[in-house]
Amino acid sequence: MRVSLESVIFAFRDGLSPETIAAECFPALTLEQVYGAIAFYLGNRPALDAYLRQMEADDAAFQQAMHDPQFSQKMARERRLLAAA
Repeated sequence: MRVSLESVIFAFRDGLSPETIAAECFPALTLEQVYGAIAFYLGNRPALDAYLRQMEADDAAFQQAMHDPQFSQKMARERRLLAAA
């Protein structure tokens, strides 16, 4: 099982201890792997925080687009065109 660095960082930023992250959130990871991920995050915090903010912004924009009636109509039109081809 693969666990993303982002998942470990979010759990850590939510206040969970490395022991809790390893034991309860991601039992596929060893405690050493969790500490390694946290150490990497802390050593590269400005860049990773910027990356996570961008991910969250992209996700919010995608969620907003999915609820936009014009976007839904455009996607339906494109699906019909692809099906007719």
